[in-house]
Amino acid sequence: MPIYLTEKDVESLLTMEVALDAVESVFRERGEGRATNKPRYRVPFGNGSLQVMSAAAPGLGVVGVKAYTAARGRARFHVHLYSSETGELLAMMEANALGQTRTGAATGVASRYMARDDATTIGMIGCGYQARAQLEAVCAVREIRDVKAYSPTSERRETFSTEMSAKLGVNVTPVDSAEEATSQADVVVAITSASRPVLEGKWLRPGTHVNAAGSNHWMRRELDEVAVRRAEVLVVDDLEQAKVECGDLISPIERGVIRWEQVAELSDVVTGRVPGRESAEQITLFESQGIALEDIATGLRIYELAKGKGIGSELPAL
Repeated sequence: MPIYLTEKDVESLLTMEVALDAVESVFRERGEGRATNKPRYRVPFGNGSLQVMSAAAPGLGVVGVKAYTAARGRARFHVHLYSSETGELLAMMEANALGQTRTGAATGVASRYMARDDATTIGMIGCGYQARAQLEAVCAVREIRDVKAYSPTSERRETFSTEMSAKLGVNVTPVDSAEEATSQADVVVAITSASRPVLEGKWLRPGTHVNAAGSNHWMRRELDEVAVRRAEVLVVDDLEQAKVECGDLISPIERGVIRWEQVAELSDVVTGRVPGRESAEQITLFESQGIALEDIATGLRIYELAKGKGIGSELPAL
């Protein structure tokens, strides 16, 4: 029987370790030709939009869809999972926490392969809901000691720093500018809703790895052109989706600063076809749009845990 999992159910089952393993596994599946991803498409309606994204990972035994509405200042997320062997519905689940955690996990996987092994410091631009999973994921893959966190709202950055210091056991310090947060960082995370660049390339020192995870619209940018130009390794989660949504790359490519041929996919990095880093001096960049493969792989782990623990409400067989 298929099951329905509430947000509370998902939160009780999902950890960053589970998500990191699921996301890395599905990028490996894709790199080895056993998974496919379809980019997000948006359907506008009177008060908002419906957004749908789908993927198949037959190597893991699952296909699925994430659909969500954004209307009147609120988003509602659901993931539907189906067996790739029989086509049967396995589960429906509320997916707000799932989305937050898998987005962080994608950054964590990219940082595992692209950040320097000796990275110990992080610069955060953005201290909102999504930033928490971003920081947790990077701390899970590197021995991080110090974090500098910037938000234009002083109360938000101070609250974030206090909460994440206690949760992760690292020194998280609020700072007064994005430059102060990033100029001495080994790993930079930009996770904002900005429409104009918040990270300037001139601030980055050699060897920095940058994760840009806040924008998934062609009209929005978190990085200036210098930051993109200085990156010697450019990686996205899905090239087809990036060509539609990644404002950080679309603008420089239209201006001839870089070419799409220079951009690799994370699946190629995970499987070793493309090196995530070739020297300690390289600046590397991961552009995360958030893709359906991450949702269905993480959702599958949640489903398996739920079945094992008897969590969830049974649905009629469909």
